[in-house]
Amino acid sequence: MDFANTLPAFYLSLKVAFTATAINIILGITIGFLLARKRFPGRELLDTVLTLPMVLPPTVMGYYLLVLLGKRGVIGQWLESALDIRLIFTWQGAAIAAAAVTFPLIVKPTRAAFEGVNPQLEQAARILGLPEAAVFWRITLPLAWRGILAGILLTFARALGEFGATLMVAGSIPGKTQTLSIAIYEAVQAGQDDTANLLVLITSIVCVAVLLSAGKLAPGRIAHR
Repeated sequence: MDFANTLPAFYLSLKVAFTATAINIILGITIGFLLARKRFPGRELLDTVLTLPMVLPPTVMGYYLLVLLGKRGVIGQWLESALDIRLIFTWQGAAIAAAAVTFPLIVKPTRAAFEGVNPQLEQAARILGLPEAAVFWRITLPLAWRGILAGILLTFARALGEFGATLMVAGSIPGKTQTLSIAIYEAVQAGQDDTANLLVLITSIVCVAVLLSAGKLAPGRIAHR
């Protein structure tokens, strides 16, 4: 098995991971900021619910997504009837599954990063006449970006290797929905050890590189420099 034959699964995994990470950057930063700065009824309950993907088996998350996004699901039925969009057994469905499973990995670091910003610096900016939007973009976000970026890298690494929820939502269609982790499983099942070894090596190298980068950006590491 040569490297060229692994490229479809590798490229698909990257596409799924980048898409899932992009989704989580938008939603994760927004919700992380709200959890860190706003006080509202049910805030801790919301935080607990958003943490569930970290403890639930991926197959359970996959089942929830099937119920929501399937043809009979509330969201899936509406998408198909109104927009003619089908997410089940597509790479877009795999990206949504990966985003759902990895969502806590960006929300938690983002919330912690925003909570770690000195509010006196933000208040000083307000006293100088900066509007709230400018305070966020020029003060809060630059001070919190290292923690947020660490969460983004962790999200990408986890999305790259997501298996259970992705398999349930998108299946294993070579060249269409078969990501690296699913290809490894299929190779092992078929007794193709050379293929499995190559795919495992590729996945491990990428994940180790991402995790090393995330470790260097962790707020705790930075504080001791």
